[in-house]
Amino acid sequence: MALPVPTVRPVSAAHVAQAGLRTFFRIASLWDLSVDEQITLLGSPSRSTYFKWKRDGAESLPRDVLERISYVLGIYKDLQLLLPDEAAADGWVRRPNEAAPFGGRSALERMLTGNVADLYEVRRYLDGERGG
Repeated sequence: MALPVPTVRPVSAAHVAQAGLRTFFRIASLWDLSVDEQITLLGSPSRSTYFKWKRDGAESLPRDVLERISYVLGIYKDLQLLLPDEAAADGWVRRPNEAAPFGGRSALERMLTGNVADLYEVRRYLDGERGG
């Protein structure tokens, strides 16, 4: 007897955009990010676009913005796994770090250069710390 095949509904661009923005803004709140810091992490959209996204969400997002949100989500997840104390995990991004990718700066300072590659490097560092 064959098992029924579950129906898989495609995920719409609007669903991905809405979920991504909601998640990003929750993490931004936990990390106590300023509006300017959030805008930079999102790839420097205009302030009006940022506030529209925050207020209304979006039907779709540029690929670059989705990639940035994905890195932020991954960094958040890694920190929750590495530092089970939520306050320590959320505060880690602002603490100076002597590890090679940071050179005494905080991870947030590295991420705020505006380059998506710096988000990648922070994520890669944390994945390595997790043994991944």
